[in-house]
Amino acid sequence: MKVTVHRKAHFNAAHRLYRKDFTDDENAKTFGKCSNPNYHGHNYELIVGVTGEIDPKTGFVMDMKVLKDLIYNEIEQAFDHKNLNVEVPEFKDRNPTAENIAVVIWNKLRKHIEKELELEVVLYETPRNFVTYKGV
Repeated sequence: MKVTVHRKAHFNAAHRLYRKDFTDDENAKTFGKCSNPNYHGHNYELIVGVTGEIDPKTGFVMDMKVLKDLIYNEIEQAFDHKNLNVEVPEFKDRNPTAENIAVVIWNKLRKHIEKELELEVVLYETPRNFVTYKGV
């Protein structure tokens, strides 16, 4: 029997959506207000889901304290109150769209979670705009 446990977290971060090889007009047409050269921010909501068999010894799929600490150390510390374009190495050459942020979060967490467990990242950029990534 597989069960999914979820942990919710949030972080505040600034970013700018743009391509270095586009003109200002091309960036404005493609990314709209999000291409503001002075950046803009979001209050991101993150939900991490871990799916697997319940351990008969502990009754856990994954210890929620371990998951909480992992999200804090790997994601919140790295992203909270940061300019993603400038201060987060994964976005040096990657546009920090919600889609790309979710993939980066998944990759950062995946290496710390047991292989037999499935991982899903849901990232809300706004209350109405969110993405889901389950890996490839």
